[in-house]
Amino acid sequence: MAHPPIALTIAGSDSGGGAGIQADLKAFSARGVYGASVITAITAQNTQAVTAVHAVPVDVVAAQIDAVLSDLDVAAVKIGMLFSPELVDVVARGLEGFGGTVVLDPVMIAKSGDALLQDEAVAALVERMVPRADLITPNLPEAARLLGDAEVTGDTGERLLALGPKAVLIKGGHGEGDVCEDVLLGPDGPRRFAAPRIDTRNTHGTGCSYSSAIAAECAKGQDMAGAVEAAHGWLHGAIRAADGLRVGHGHGPVHHFHELWA
Repeated sequence: MAHPPIALTIAGSDSGGGAGIQADLKAFSARGVYGASVITAITAQNTQAVTAVHAVPVDVVAAQIDAVLSDLDVAAVKIGMLFSPELVDVVARGLEGFGGTVVLDPVMIAKSGDALLQDEAVAALVERMVPRADLITPNLPEAARLLGDAEVTGDTGERLLALGPKAVLIKGGHGEGDVCEDVLLGPDGPRRFAAPRIDTRNTHGTGCSYSSAIAAECAKGQDMAGAVEAAHGWLHGAIRAADGLRVGHGHGPVHHFHELWA
């Protein structure tokens, strides 16, 4: 029997299980893909706050990447929390020669408002990782910060594309209005993915889960637009079902297994 598609997440650990490595592996599994992981940082985190961050030594991160890629047939990599310039550099070097799809979620701020990327790491991310990506998935604040802008403007997407990724998905979750719209920019022109905005505070891990679901779909052989479309529909269902989980006392997680659990 053929093995399932394999995706790798390179990201930070969320002890509360709603975001980061834990959310990535749940999203991979929910989309029918085997998940491997490289942990870049350990956070003490729940639905209310991030109380500590410990960066994993770069030689250990490099060893994790080598261990996975030297043995597993990885088709897609999702990159999340990198935290420091040193971690950006070691991940960029570790992926040299990797021929599969790379989805970069430029994680900067936790849902609680805590910083997950050092200020000095933003330039390293733009220089080393963004041009390496097949897709970057910034939300509105992240899109502006990657460009050094105060806010998103009409040409933000095109300017992000000019930084070198093959495609850019600007997520509209931080916007206003009754409809949440994401815009995919790439070789095939703009594509828009809209869904009714759901009134819930349980959106912890949406960005991690979305980018991981896209990577999973790419690992299964979908083209980028098809992967985003499938992941977008799945995530909307995960947010719609989030209130049923009742996890924690702050911003709870989305329901990764809304299609599987009773």
